Amino acid sequence: MPRASQIPAPGRRARAAETATPGRRVRATESPAPGRRVRGSRSGRPIMALLDLLGRRWALRILWELRDATLVFRALRARCDAMSPSVLNQRLGELRDAGIVALVPDAGYTLSREGIVLLHALAPLQGWATRWADGAPRPDATRVPAAAVTSASSRRRARPLRRTRATP
Repeated sequence: MPRASQIPAPGRRARAAETATPGRRVRATESPAPGRRVRGSRSGRPIMALLDLLGRRWALRILWELRDATLVFRALRARCDAMSPSVLNQRLGELRDAGIVALVPDAGYTLSREGIVLLHALAPLQGWATRWADGAPRPDATRVPAAAVTSASSRRRARPLRRTRATP
């Protein structure tokens, strides 16, 4: 049975969704971190924590706006289409907890070294997204038939996947 502090007041939603996990509850408002269970995954794998963090509303936009400049809170908010200050504050806190964004006293928010490395790691996605948006098929694009994919839980030895040329 939930404690009284966990029950939202009538007509109000709970502040943070909680996911039941053995031995520990994970609040949706916690900053994702490697080794910690995150929304959509119980594995605690670092990639899942990163995808959870970057998938949160406005997170990628904040990184994008900080790519070339150090910005104070108001300037960053203005560049992010005047998002609510509470959401911006929460995202900045999560990105700072993850070591992606840093707060420089008397200067504002900037990407940390890890944030810059992350931005460089995401750069190939920009090229892919541009090609995808243009609808141009890649000459080396191949299609793997669904029947050729075996599940990881399969007990028999997986056969190599055969690649076939995508048909235009």
